[in-house]
Amino acid sequence: MHQVKLADNIYYLGYNDRRTHLFENIWPIPNGVSYNSYLIDDEKVALVDTVERAFIDDYLEDIDAILEGRPVDYLVINHMEPDHSGALRAIVMKYPNITLVGNKKTFGFVEAFYMKPVNTLEVNDNSVLELGKTKLQFQTIPMVHWPETMVSYEETNKILFSGDAFGSFGTLDGGVFDDEINLEFYENDIMRYFTNIVGKYCPHTQRAIKKLAPLDIKMIGATHGPIWRTNLDWVLSRYNKWSTYTTDPGVVVVYGSMYGNTQKMAEVIARQLSVRGIKDIRVYDASKTHKSYIINDIFRYKGFIVGSCAYNNAMFPNVENLITTVQHMGVRDHLLGVFGSFAWNGGGVKNLMKFADSCGWEMVADPVEEKGALKAEKYQKCIELANAMADKILAE
Repeated sequence: MHQVKLADNIYYLGYNDRRTHLFENIWPIPNGVSYNSYLIDDEKVALVDTVERAFIDDYLEDIDAILEGRPVDYLVINHMEPDHSGALRAIVMKYPNITLVGNKKTFGFVEAFYMKPVNTLEVNDNSVLELGKTKLQFQTIPMVHWPETMVSYEETNKILFSGDAFGSFGTLDGGVFDDEINLEFYENDIMRYFTNIVGKYCPHTQRAIKKLAPLDIKMIGATHGPIWRTNLDWVLSRYNKWSTYTTDPGVVVVYGSMYGNTQKMAEVIARQLSVRGIKDIRVYDASKTHKSYIINDIFRYKGFIVGSCAYNNAMFPNVENLITTVQHMGVRDHLLGVFGSFAWNGGGVKNLMKFADSCGWEMVADPVEEKGALKAEKYQKCIELANAMADKILAE
């Protein structure tokens, strides 16, 4: 295999997963995902994170090819999630004298997932590990997105090994560095990775960005996705935007419909939004589109209009699943509209209003609910709902 270097003595060890369909067994990854580890070959040898266990054999072979029999002295554990610590046990078995480097929360996870660690080095904010000419400085960034998460800053070449922060879905198809790939192609996977995986912890992400701001960072090596060496502002500015809930002037319309009546309401609303000059409108059937993609656009656009038919006196199940996830994510600062229909009893709109009451978003109009097929009166109410949303969007 090609050896990829970040610096004279720092190697990229990354592997493309094109087989897994669901990341964390939840989120679709049609473009796959990469698992990235890094090796520092100095007077002392250090690995920074490992890889998913499916790649252990290739990982150990590639380490051997670089070190030619030398042992690994340190394993720096920035993040303990198993897609990055999956080879930890294999590394410890191959290098029994290795020292595991982590913060005070790290080693409890090591014991819980793998084994009771023997040789450990506990580090804190601003701790430095000297490997020779290479020095690693550590900073904890808890809840981005696990409590033990930290980053390692290589002082000589000014490389930030950032764990999951600034990562991405998508395999690295030949290009490993950001200036070797088409960023436009990767942008949606980068955002979806943030919104699906890190997005619940936006306030913690903001704290991490501020905490790391004093560092002179020339390169970022995340545990997924490309290595950033040229377009750092591209990814840093986007993370700052997304983690402050800064949105674009568009509207996401989502509906759950059994027999098409609630869908007709969604179509009326969407058309009127367009008539009013809203360019970015995304209409989703909650039964067809995975919530991963819908949540991504909810983060992206200011307006959210959601509709549900009644289903056993409750919300339509796929709408309820989406709404539960949005609540879990803690998304803030949006404009909200609600609509729906029922046949013999209500439940869809009533339960959507519980979400409206709890989420803290601004309701742009009263909810619109129709019995059976869409008729003239509620058709006009759908127009008014769309107009109220457009008025708010266009005024910002």
